[in-house]
Amino acid sequence: MNFKNARELLELCGSQGMNIGQVMVEREVTALEQSREETFQRMRRAYSIMKEAANTACQTPQKTMGGLIGGEASRLEKRRLSGTSVCGPLMARAVSCAMGVLEVNASMGLIVAAPTAGSSGVLPGVLLALQEEHQLSDEEMLPPLFCAAAVGYLISRNATVAGAEGGCQAEVGAASAMAAAAAAQLMGGTPEQCLRAASTALANILGLVCDPIGGLVEAPCQSRNAMGAANALISAELALADAALNIPFDEMVDTMLAVGRSMPAELRETALGGIAACPSCRSRGICKG
Repeated sequence: MNFKNARELLELCGSQGMNIGQVMVEREVTALEQSREETFQRMRRAYSIMKEAANTACQTPQKTMGGLIGGEASRLEKRRLSGTSVCGPLMARAVSCAMGVLEVNASMGLIVAAPTAGSSGVLPGVLLALQEEHQLSDEEMLPPLFCAAAVGYLISRNATVAGAEGGCQAEVGAASAMAAAAAAQLMGGTPEQCLRAASTALANILGLVCDPIGGLVEAPCQSRNAMGAANALISAELALADAALNIPFDEMVDTMLAVGRSMPAELRETALGGIAACPSCRSRGICKG
């Protein structure tokens, strides 16, 4: 049940009559030499950590190591609960959860790097918002998480998820692609639609630079996680309506890698370019929201 690219993954889905999440479960059972129950239990643990991180920051502001962020998630939650959100309840919840996970990460709390610490808010933000919106159980969220894992595996294998190598398009972009595919599967999408959602999410963030202020994984990382969550939901919606970009996922991954390699070093996590080089951001604290 192993696969090296999206084409092989889709072939397995077709020949086995499985969705992406199911194929990924079988791959994990074989690759890690563990039982199906052990495989699901590890994912349950990962999702519980995601939920805890998001909910902690949404309820209580976190004191971060760099002091550039802290309290944004709880302020967004208050606005959402007041019924005055510009985005509407689903998107607002996804955004606050995504930003909350980054607060926990920056305060040295426990998070799941999905696929990296700097992009760890996107997937929890999307899935928690959808779970609450549709009143789903934690068990119902496990198959979409395995779908997300398959997309992350393919990007890691065939390109990169490191900002130092590919810019933020490789971190938040990959996380957004994972979340888009997961959302599409959760809402009944076919394997083709799930990968179309992931491809569209990558395309929408293509070329995004990695420019952490002061070299810290705080700003603009936090707001970009919010953007990544919104992008994932939009991309899933487009794919499920058969209105997404018709670019094969494998081609989009190759394109993302090529674009990342063409970026100058200043735009790849060195804090020497982009927002990090703005005069008002060089002192770090001035940029605090």
